[in-house]
Parts: sequence; C-alpha cells; structure tokens
Amino acid sequence: MGAVTVWPGGPLPLGATFDGAGTNFSIFSDVAERIDLCLFDGKGEETCITLPEKTGSWRHGYLPNVRPGQRYGYRVYGPYDPEEGHRCNPNKLLLDPYARAIDGDVRWDQAVFPYVLGGSDEVMDETDSASFMPKSVVINPFFDWSTERRPNHRWHDTVVYETHVKGLTKLHPGVPEELRGTYAGIATPAVIDYLQHLGVTAVELLPVHQFVNDSHLVEKGLRNYWGYNSIGYFAPHNDYSAGGQDGEQVQEFKFMVKTLHDAGIEVILDVVYNHTAEGNQLGPMLSFRGIDNAAYYRLMPEERRFYTDYTGTGNSLNMRHPSVLQLIMDSLRYWVTEMHVDGFRFDLAATLARELHDVDRLSAFFDLIQQDPVVSRVKLIAEPWDVGEGGYQVGNFPTLWSEWNGRYRDLIRDFWRGEDRNLGEFAARITGSSDLYEWSGRRPYASVNFVTAHDGFTLNDLVTYNDKHNAANGEDNNDGTDDNRSWNCGVEGPTDDPQVLALRATQMRNFLATLMLSQGIPMLVGGDEMGRTQQGNNNAYCQDSEISWYDWDLAATNAEQVEFTRRLIELRFAHRIFRRRRWFEGRSIRGSDERDIAWFTPQGTMMKEKDWNVGYAKSICVFLNGEAMAEPDARGERVVDDTFLWLVNAHFEPLAFALPPDEWGSSWTRVFDTSEPRGGFDEDGLIYGASEELKVKPRSQVLLRRD
Repeated sequence: MGAVTVWPGGPLPLGATFDGAGTNFSIFSDVAERIDLCLFDGKGEETCITLPEKTGSWRHGYLPNVRPGQRYGYRVYGPYDPEEGHRCNPNKLLLDPYARAIDGDVRWDQAVFPYVLGGSDEVMDETDSASFMPKSVVINPFFDWSTERRPNHRWHDTVVYETHVKGLTKLHPGVPEELRGTYAGIATPAVIDYLQHLGVTAVELLPVHQFVNDSHLVEKGLRNYWGYNSIGYFAPHNDYSAGGQDGEQVQEFKFMVKTLHDAGIEVILDVVYNHTAEGNQLGPMLSFRGIDNAAYYRLMPEERRFYTDYTGTGNSLNMRHPSVLQLIMDSLRYWVTEMHVDGFRFDLAATLARELHDVDRLSAFFDLIQQDPVVSRVKLIAEPWDVGEGGYQVGNFPTLWSEWNGRYRDLIRDFWRGEDRNLGEFAARITGSSDLYEWSGRRPYASVNFVTAHDGFTLNDLVTYNDKHNAANGEDNNDGTDDNRSWNCGVEGPTDDPQVLALRATQMRNFLATLMLSQGIPMLVGGDEMGRTQQGNNNAYCQDSEISWYDWDLAATNAEQVEFTRRLIELRFAHRIFRRRRWFEGRSIRGSDERDIAWFTPQGTMMKEKDWNVGYAKSICVFLNGEAMAEPDARGERVVDDTFLWLVNAHFEPLAFALPPDEWGSSWTRVFDTSEPRGGFDEDGLIYGASEELKVKPRSQVLLRRD
C-alpha cells in the first residue's frame, strides 16, 4: 500500500467518517495502551498505522485520501488478564464497533479465538486472525433524500407487519432473481404493491444489524436466519445486499426505506442491544471483547473472568458504562437520522433496564431515550422480558414505550382453543389491557397485540400442530418451547379431511378478526394472511431454507384468507371505534345518553359480576358505541363513528344470541361471520332487529353494525 499519511484528526464522531477528502478514524477504549488501524488493499495485504492521538479514552487519526470502499480493522494492545476482566490480544483483528458497513463473514478457525481451543481461556493465543475475519468498510455517507415522502402514522393508526428481509422475497416470482432475499427485493413493485394492497402501515424487519452465523450452526450446515447475534450496530447486514459489500449495502438499504416511505409504509427495526455475537468467556474475539472487555460487558462481580448473562447467549452488554450507553444512543440516532427508519423493537428489553441486578424502570438507558430529541420521537417497542430473575416486565416500561403484550397472545390462544379462562381477562385484553398500562398514564396503543410472532408457530401451524416438530434444527427436537397453547383441530399436521381443514380455516379467521378488532396496535406476522407454514417448527431461528421463506403460491391457494385479512384491516381503518386513543369508560359519556361500551350475555342481558367469573364461559356480546367516542379529532371536534355489536362464540356448539333490546339499536346489519369461507364480507348484509335471536356457529364470531 506504500507510505500512509496520518494527521491527528478528532475524537468525534466515533468510527470512520469520510468528509469528501479523507477519513477520520476514532475508537474508544479505557484499557488500551496502543491501537493500530489496519488497512487492507484489494489483495488482502495489510498496512498498520498506530493511531497517533489520544483524547481521554478515544484514540484517533485522520488519513487524507482514504476513500469509501476502504477495508479496515483494529489491533488493540493492552492487558490480557481474564481474572481481572481484561482480554486485549493484538494478534486478533477487530471490527470497528462503529463500522457503517462490514465486508465478509467470520471464517471459523482457531485464529478467531483469543485462547487455544481445548485449553484454558486464561492463556493467550498468538495466531493472527486477519485472514479469517470480516473487515470494516469506509462508506460514502451521501444519499439524495430530497424526493422522499416520509409517512408519520400515529400509533393508534398503525398496523405492523413483522417480516424478514430474505424470507419475504426469496421465493417471490415477481422479484427479479438477482434481487431476491435483499433490501432491493423489498423495494420492487411486486412487494410494495402487495403490502399496500394488504393495508399494513409499517414493516417490522427482523434484525438487519450485521450479525454472525454461529460456529455450531455452520458445522451443521445451518445459519443464524433470524439474526439475533449482532456484531455491528451501525452496519446493515451485508448478506442482504444485491449490490455488493463495500458499502453498497448502505445505499441499497436507504433506497429500500425511501421506496417504502413513498408507498406510505414505515420501517421499524428489530434491534439486539442486549448482547453481542462474542458469547461467554469461551467465545470468539471479534470486536468488543478485544477492545475493552470490562467496559462493554457485564462481568460477574466476584469472578470477573466470567460474564453475567441475562439473555441466554453468554453475555450481556454493560448498560452501566457511559461509553456503552453512548454506543447504543449513537446507533439509534444514526438509524433515524441517516437511514430514516421510523422506530425500533428492542429484543429482550428488560436487559437494557438492569443497572445493578434488578430491572429498574428508571434506568439510565430509559432516561437517555426520554430526553433524546431524535430517538424519543420515533416508535419504541419493548419485548418486555429477558431470561434473568425478575425479567418479566409486561406493563412496566416508561410512558413513551409500547410493549409486545405476551398476556394478550396467551389469553387469545387459550380462548379460541377452548381453555377455561376468565371472561373478564378476555375483555381486558381486547380493550387494550388497561390493567397493565392505564395506571402509568399510557394509552391503549401501549399494547402491541399479537397472536403469533417470528418466535413460535405461524398462524397456520398454531391450528395444525399440538406439538413442535423441530427435527430439522439438529437438536433432537429439544429446542423451542413446549408451551405452544395450540390446537390441531383433531389431526396432527397436514390432512385431507375437509371438516378439519374447514375448522382450521375458521380458527385462523377467528384469530385474525380478534386481532384486528382489539384495541391497541395489531402486529401481523408476515405470511399468516396466506396460511404460511413452517411444518410445525416453532423455533426456526436457524432455518435459512424453504421452512422459513414465504411460499408465494399460498397467496393464490389461500386467496380468500388474504382477502379476509385485507378487509379486516380496511374495516379497522374505516372505523375509529376499533383504534381508539383513549380507554373505554363503560359508562355514559358526557354529551351522550349512551355508554361507550357494554357487555351482554348470549341471553341479551347485561353482564353481571357473577357472569364474569364463570370459568367455563366461552361466549360474550360486546356493544361498541361509535356515537359516544368522546375522542376529539385533530381539530378538537368529537369523533362520531358507527356502532357495532361483536358476538363471540368460542364454544364447540352453536349458540343462539339474543340481541339487546331496542334502546341499544333497532336494526343491525351483518358485517362479517368467521364461520363462512370468505368471512361473509362479500354477502349481502343480513339484517336483524332488536331482541331478535341470531345463531352463531361453533367457534366463530359475527360482527353487526347498527343501522
């Protein structure tokens, strides 16, 4: 590479920053005695330059004429003393924690481990790892956003579609083959048109931060498909790039976001700030461990050789250290300001709240989010649990946050499979779970409602399998949860029995309808609208295969279910009563003689205290009064909507519902009936009078609109 000129540069911003003439490099380490910047040419030849300047704990230098596409890494000189928590090893090339792009993947070899495999991790290995390591890449930060039409859907107007960059597009016949499985593939008209037609307002992408394919998976011929194994919090995962890995992935990701925005669809990222891909004390040395192990990771107080693990992955990031908090906040701001994403879903978010051991709702991380002028204004979703003691924190996150509502998932699954559950809890869940969120001043949209997620059965598998079928994962079916709360409708797995198939289809419509009519934010798992199956695999994290990729033939085979889902989303957006910003009060509202919500037994009488506590009860009628919304619109005027009756029968026999008397409505028109193949949306609206009897078929629900 020849002689390299290096100037002092500046400590901020961290990472490699190209300014049009050259690149400033800056890296944090409390413990380093010296840090070398290593540049790689097209042949892989390495040139190392010691960063000349030290400002506090930052080492930095400016290299004129270093341009986008330059591959680089770091070597950190300092103590290797695992007993004290220090693991510096200059023989190991390290990724820049602030790298905006990364080229290549880890090639698993002894060299990427800081100790000799089979020996003690206290003895340093001196094998050079450079040829086995991916490289950080200097990027071109410039992109033309000038024509972007960035949407700004309010929380209560949001429908989330959880999906995977590769899985969504890998088999899509309308996506050019060279773009399948990539950011560019999502930006194609075929995918954009489908999402628009379905009516979702946001895609929530499984992790796109650069991640590592675990060695034990690679040995089995598998891959870390979900991507919950981050190593680069600023870098879009390079394997999802159609254009290249020398920074092209950044431009391609931005183009995908811009295209989705122009279609009115927001982008939410599933982010993994709770741990990294370096694992426990026996894991590889890829970045953070070799830069400053004691700063980046939570170590056991009495035995600093070992890691505190609240995530089940071997390590937890040290949220008590200011530079770790800075890394996360810088990363979040970068994805908002430079990549234009609209929000984040935080994996195992309870880990981020742990300052000492207990989960602290007012921890430093949440204080930083609260006061940050950029991050506080985007959508923030917590997965409100981790695997540590006291880690289940549903309902306990701060005001700005929404949460995955695991209690909603469990209750709705149990209700429709016929388990005995309290009707009062069913009522609480479909009205936004005020028992979890109202006490802290939050609104119904604090609850992200879901029946299925990437982790677990798909909707089709939820009604097809009682047990997990994870043999393809290579762990003798021992991985994945056994608490599926599923019901196979009488036959385990695929069947030709028309009655079983009809029941399964009805059950899927029940789940979809309940999800879209519930207060809160509905999250639909990509492919559930078309009956996607993972063949009973409830832990497909390692299945980068047709088990996980969307089979787009199903969109035609199950076109009725796709259309039913679309019509449900359309119904939700047509009526504010299904997406209220405020809680139901259950009593007469000022300015109206009618209450906003009321509950009736199938006999047509209002629910009494004893009715709520009948554990075997599976049926209820909900009165939703759109004329007593008491909610101002954007201009401060009271919103008036249609009024609905929602008749729910989860019993295994048909049930005759007596409609409420005349004062609640003299005439009602049917909107849908989940017992019918297309949900009855396309039928002429059947009309029923006050106090008239309406027979609701087994395990189905009917929605009526007041005329």
